[in-house]
Amino acid sequence: MKYEGIERKRFKRLKIPGATVHFSQRHFKRKYSEEFCPVVDLSRGGIRFLCRNLISTIVTKISLQIYIPGERFYLNLKGRIKWTSLNPTENYKYQIGVQFNPFGEKKEHNRPDTLERIIEWERKLLTNNEVNAVNEQK
Repeated sequence: MKYEGIERKRFKRLKIPGATVHFSQRHFKRKYSEEFCPVVDLSRGGIRFLCRNLISTIVTKISLQIYIPGERFYLNLKGRIKWTSLNPTENYKYQIGVQFNPFGEKKEHNRPDTLERIIEWERKLLTNNEVNAVNEQK
């Protein structure tokens, strides 16, 4: 999916090789979930990932567990589905865009320490990218 419009993201998008997401969604009494969905990108504000089956956008609430290679614990987040689209690959037919709930202490908020971990990953990836850029110039 190529986006030609104005960049509306406020935060850097992180591409983390090997990161996957497990998500679950409730629709009335039925629960839908899928595991090992590849993460396309992640930011402080949300996530874009691939999945095999189209999920309901009628019920926009979604729970996510994001697995990052090398991390001891997964990121546990709540959010809302903002968009879905077709994905051109055969294995994963759909892309899902999720906006995270706010970070804070209220019931439906995400834990503030989760935001701190995302910011930590931003710093790591920025540092690695700067090192790689310097090495490429040599």
